[in-house]
Amino acid sequence: MGLKLEFPQGATPLDPDDAAGLLPSHISTQRQLNEWEYANVARGETWAFSIRRRRILTIEFLQALHRRMFGDTWEWAGKIRMKETLPVGVSPEQIRPELLVLLDDVQFQIEHRTWSIAEITARFHHRLVYIHPFPNGNGRFSRTMTDLLLYRSGCERFQWGADLERHGEARGRYITALQAADRNDYGPLFDLLRVKDLDPDRKPCR
Repeated sequence: MGLKLEFPQGATPLDPDDAAGLLPSHISTQRQLNEWEYANVARGETWAFSIRRRRILTIEFLQALHRRMFGDTWEWAGKIRMKETLPVGVSPEQIRPELLVLLDDVQFQIEHRTWSIAEITARFHHRLVYIHPFPNGNGRFSRTMTDLLLYRSGCERFQWGADLERHGEARGRYITALQAADRNDYGPLFDLLRVKDLDPDRKPCR
């Protein structure tokens, strides 16, 4: 493929095999790819927030959502990662076990209100990004899945800030907050997402 891919700070570069999975043959520049992918992601999000499916905390739904967000762009959309993505991501053989634990944990936390919905979903977002289940697109996918959980719980979506797919101060703060959560310090992530403002006792959760 002649297209030279660019990746923002903290993004997982695609290896040549995965990069060869680009589906639209007309794309020859990074700008064209960004525009095409943006439209694909938007259609996926529209689908996610319009469906009435009751169970979304399943691996099958995660795969379906990723496929909807990236399936017009990449051949491997919705397929669980089979390669290492060091320095991020659990090993490929641990992805499904880790996802099952995460999904069970979050289901229990929501049902028993272990923390506020905002805190539960912020922690969920970090763990989902940390697992890194797909070859690429994990950040955008995880943010959409997190917002979907908030929406299903009667809350407004997180205000993630500026375009996090571009180099810049907003993405730098976001990556720094995720790295702090890797060390079990969730304060920066909670501050970034204004978790206290989404506490159900304060609204805007119904």
